[in-house]
Amino acid sequence: MITLLVAPLLLPWILPALARRTAEKVRPDIALRAVTLATASLALGVVACLGTLLLPLALRLPALADFAHLLHPVQAGPAVLVFCASMLAGGALAVSATAGARGAKAELMRLRAAQALVAGMPEAGGLCVLDDERPDAFALPGWMRRSGRIVVTAGMLRALDPGEREALLGHERAHLADRHHLFLSVAQLAGWCHPALAAVTPVVSFAAERAADEAAARACGDRRLAARAIGRAALASTSPRSGLQVPTAAARATTGPVPARVKALLAQAPVRRVAPALVAMGLLCTAAGASSLGGAVWLHRGVELAQGEHSSD
Repeated sequence: MITLLVAPLLLPWILPALARRTAEKVRPDIALRAVTLATASLALGVVACLGTLLLPLALRLPALADFAHLLHPVQAGPAVLVFCASMLAGGALAVSATAGARGAKAELMRLRAAQALVAGMPEAGGLCVLDDERPDAFALPGWMRRSGRIVVTAGMLRALDPGEREALLGHERAHLADRHHLFLSVAQLAGWCHPALAAVTPVVSFAAERAADEAAARACGDRRLAARAIGRAALASTSPRSGLQVPTAAARATTGPVPARVKALLAQAPVRRVAPALVAMGLLCTAAGASSLGGAVWLHRGVELAQGEHSSD
């Protein structure tokens, strides 16, 4: 059982390479959904396995000691190995919970600050222009019954020509319309569960930006114009005075490997729906899920056996 429960903790290390390959080869919107789903699936498996491995240690607590007899007959492995695995699982869960709590608190504070920044400001069609010379633009997701907004600074508008402005706004509209903030939030939450999944978060961000890039190119009907808008916006935002503090979920057109995004826009629109890396990613999630399920079934049968032996005593 220990092997079945440890395997899902090791398999996530394979995901970053597969996720990057998928984001490069598969149509961006499909890649975004597939990579996020794989990340969430593996994160759930990690938490479930850590929780199961923690049981032997948890049953040593006085409040749960009455249930300890249920795991004695379970052939989970050598007692020392089981106890060490349980200790490590408890430590990993504590670290993940602490990182998640701190990260969520910081994200919430940044979201509140960003919402307060635009609160009460006039908007037109969901567009809010900040009187700020720092070049910036982002899609601020809705929160607490507030609708999402596209926030752009006066400095960014002055850095682009009219066509580039429209392409940039089309990019941000795509973020809001396709709810990319949800994908980014899920990826960030999964990253707090396992260090390998944290390495996938930039891939999800890149896929979200690429999906918005393609949407902007379709909206303006000119891939070169969209590429130029993204490139000039990124160059403007690298000035020392740029950079508003916004949450990770507020997707920015200037984030990620901009040269790779510009190169993709200057090429033909991607059309592939499936790639070997995508299939491998699906098999990885299947293997992790099967291993987690196998460990849970084994544990359940052991507990049933323990209940039967206890009742016969």
